[in-house]
Amino acid sequence: MAFQKNRRLFLAASFFLFASFPLIAQTNAVSSEQANRQRALALFSEGKRLEALPLLEDAAKKQPQDAQVLVALAASLVEHAATLNDPKAAAEERFRARDLVQTGWELGDTSPLAENLRQLLGELPASGAIKFSDNPVVEKAMDAGEAAFARRDFDEALKDYATALEIEPTNYAAALFTGNTYDKKNDVTKAAEWYERATKIDQDTETAYRYYADMAAKQGDMVKARNLLIEAAVAEPYSKIVWREIRAWAIINHTEFNIVYAPIPLARQGDPAQSVGLSTAWRAYYSVKMEWQKGGKFKKEFPQEGAYRHSLLEESEALAAACRALEKLRRDEKTAELVAGDSVAGLLLKLYDARLLEAYVLFSLGDDEIAKDYKAYRAKNRDKLETYMNKFVMPPVPARQ
Repeated sequence: MAFQKNRRLFLAASFFLFASFPLIAQTNAVSSEQANRQRALALFSEGKRLEALPLLEDAAKKQPQDAQVLVALAASLVEHAATLNDPKAAAEERFRARDLVQTGWELGDTSPLAENLRQLLGELPASGAIKFSDNPVVEKAMDAGEAAFARRDFDEALKDYATALEIEPTNYAAALFTGNTYDKKNDVTKAAEWYERATKIDQDTETAYRYYADMAAKQGDMVKARNLLIEAAVAEPYSKIVWREIRAWAIINHTEFNIVYAPIPLARQGDPAQSVGLSTAWRAYYSVKMEWQKGGKFKKEFPQEGAYRHSLLEESEALAAACRALEKLRRDEKTAELVAGDSVAGLLLKLYDARLLEAYVLFSLGDDEIAKDYKAYRAKNRDKLETYMNKFVMPPVPARQ
């Protein structure tokens, strides 16, 4: 599912991905070979992938160690594959693209485009095929739309997506690609309508939020882009692509997003040196965790699960116990200064006071085991997750100088 919804990363130029795409500056005296390379990369950055493809093929043959060319060639092959009627030939092109981007990565191209392409091509099914629907008529219309889009025949692509949507109105990819096609036509109003429609079809898939954010950024609306990226992160917080886009947004806005993390110090039970001060809070944290791990609380709370796992409930209860102890210390004149001067204590209390400990656990401590609790929490607490991203992670848009 991820690749079919995200292939537009390569079929449509992204403001975030290409804002810092490193093109070589033109000079008065360049070799014919270098001029062809520059022309190929310029076409690629303009979204003219099929035009760039033969030039990129030539450049890659002459300079097989040119990482940037290899990544651009891989992305162009993904687009060209959409125009092929033979599924086997299309799959072979995608597999070739996967190998090329891996080589480019190993040669040093770690750009956001290379990272995303490498990740998504790594998720290709064994067949190399991309499926949009179980309905063969819808599938045929979607394939035709993707081929038209790749040829930059946007009006024809819109007709094909409309055909798919007429039969299957809840097809997420068809709504998403309709929005992206209007985006390419610079019809911002229509594009926004369709991106929003896609988010209503599936609010827990990040792609439409991210594409919409990309369009807003191109229009100079960084506040709108920021809000949409927050929604993307809430939809799929464990998607590396989302966080690359957030990082790119921050770079474009000359700021940084916050890495929110409060490492809990070790507390040695019975150590006289730790009998006073903040250690009482850290001992409270580890005491709760011990109860979950060895005291049978996990089995009591999750009787349907056979073996112990790290859970949202365990971690949030342990942090809450630490925060209650920190609150008591904060109220005591003898220890208030200790709390005020400790960055871990300060962050935890801010999260606790804002009632966002669970959101912090899911976003910052979300290992594979805790991540299993995310969907159920999001279903009931989407507003808290968005508030956490807004207050603690995403910086505000800097004021214009």
